[in-house]
Amino acid sequence: MEDHKPTSFTFEIDNFLEKEAVISSPTFSSGGCQWYANVYPKGNGIEDHLALFLYVANYGSLQLGWKRRAKFSFVLLKQSGKEFYKSIELCQVFCAQVPGWGIVKALTIKQLQEKGFMEKNKLIVKVQVQVLEVVNEAEVTGNETMDVRGFQVLYSQAFQVSWIFERHPDIALSFGPKSHFVKTTYMNLLLKLIEKLDKPPHSFSETELSNTRTELVDLTQTGFKLDWLKEKLDVIYLERKKTTDASRIQELEQHNNNLKAELNKEKIKSAAKVLWLEQTVSNLKTKQNKKPKLSPN
Repeated sequence: MEDHKPTSFTFEIDNFLEKEAVISSPTFSSGGCQWYANVYPKGNGIEDHLALFLYVANYGSLQLGWKRRAKFSFVLLKQSGKEFYKSIELCQVFCAQVPGWGIVKALTIKQLQEKGFMEKNKLIVKVQVQVLEVVNEAEVTGNETMDVRGFQVLYSQAFQVSWIFERHPDIALSFGPKSHFVKTTYMNLLLKLIEKLDKPPHSFSETELSNTRTELVDLTQTGFKLDWLKEKLDVIYLERKKTTDASRIQELEQHNNNLKAELNKEKIKSAAKVLWLEQTVSNLKTKQNKKPKLSPN
């Protein structure tokens, strides 16, 4: 364990309530690393909530074996320096695959707008960081894991799993299995199911929808609370039915149009045939009338 001294960095955001896009702080140094904070005025995945995140600067150039374990927190200040919000202190591993962590539900936008929270529409943010451990691995296999809420997940999955727990904090409160291997297996199945449900509704076949429903039931029976995924699957069923019905109606309309076209062709043929018969009869009558009449003996 290599402890570094805690570092605080404060920055100000003017005209905060008019901001829409993410706001990045200047970079600052802590524990021999460069960091910056991201402030999401309209939320990061969860609307109407201020989100606060800490990132390693220039993470695109980090080696895959680069890792830092750090604890950090966020404080929101009035112009007088008085705190009006302080987040819980988080302890996370930052690496090339997962360069940022944060709070997705700091305060609601409504709370920020309450009288006395911000003066002159200015938000003052203080970030407190302490690097606890420096890890430089010589070899990286891509199979390294970290613990996220009791589940061992790949580094590449860590941010998504953390986001799921932030948005659905009760998702695993009743999860039954205790084995790390079993828990990892079911978490991987859940991540695959979430990815599958992000596909367009029309891309699902009936068989795939049925299998997806079965997978959802199986995961629910392990103790995962997945009402939000069930709602999403129900919407996919409904949207697919609408698409299927619309396609069927279009097919029937096309078939009907084809029948009408064939009928019109037959009508034209019939009309032509009738005209030909009428003309033939007329010609025969004309010939008959032109024959010389025989005189009686």
